[in-house]
Amino acid sequence: MDDAAIDLVVGPLEQADAEAVLRLARAAEHVDGTAPVSEQPLLWLTDPHAPVQHLLVRAADDLAGYAQVDLGSPAVASAELVVHPFARCHGVGTALVARAESVARAHGLELRPWAHGHLPAAQRLAQRAGYGVVRELLRMTLDLRARTPEPVDLPAGVTLRTFRPGSDDEAWLAVNARAFADHPEQGRMTLGDLQARRRETWFDEASFLLAVRDEEIVGFCWLKVLPAGEQQAGESVGEIYAVGVDPAAQGTGLGTVLTRAGLDRLQALGLETADLYTGRENTIAVRTYERAGFVVASTDVQLGPVG
Repeated sequence: MDDAAIDLVVGPLEQADAEAVLRLARAAEHVDGTAPVSEQPLLWLTDPHAPVQHLLVRAADDLAGYAQVDLGSPAVASAELVVHPFARCHGVGTALVARAESVARAHGLELRPWAHGHLPAAQRLAQRAGYGVVRELLRMTLDLRARTPEPVDLPAGVTLRTFRPGSDDEAWLAVNARAFADHPEQGRMTLGDLQARRRETWFDEASFLLAVRDEEIVGFCWLKVLPAGEQQAGESVGEIYAVGVDPAAQGTGLGTVLTRAGLDRLQALGLETADLYTGRENTIAVRTYERAGFVVASTDVQLGPVG
């Protein structure tokens, strides 16, 4: 398809276009069994401060394809894209990748798109574009019904409490930035990103656990539990959304203890399954979760030029 057929939008999408992207994502997930676009790009659809550009391929009544290019990281522009099931095999994905590459080059960046689930169609598209896997994001799951709660033995001087919206925001952002200084997504979270999540239906400060020492936040376990009406049919799942420990408190076993506390909370809520996402390269976190009983359920991959 022609490059001119792709609309480039700088700044937030109009509400109608944002809703069209959501419909497109749902249609692809229904067919593929995996969400084609992750949470952050969806939150950025109408965010005027998001460091992204939007690419839209319009069909007669809706969208045939969509891509979002994240220009907020140094050297690398990540991207997520989705093609409507009825529009596949017509060059839409190839054209979106090519246009996304142009956007990245215009900003002096290398494009690294994500492929959620690493489905065969995405593998073929990556091969044609000359891309290979440069990063893997693991989705790990745990059957809570088979879990026996373990003691939550906090390090000396550390106590647990829940997040206080408004008063804890800046302190938590600072700890999060230090804990994830080398993480290309989590470590960039802004006050606007935090506030956007606080507006989501799943947010619950009682499921946002903070480890505190001398009134200072030294770690956290943030849980994401969708309301019953938003859970997939037959599912009862809670996510360990993020576990972080301030570098000054690392090496004390606090990450393991926070993970246990989070799992206890999910069990107390009556959930059957816990899941989480972590990079395969984060071997310490992977080992911690494996010791807790988690197993790898699926893998998302980030792609980059090879050769």
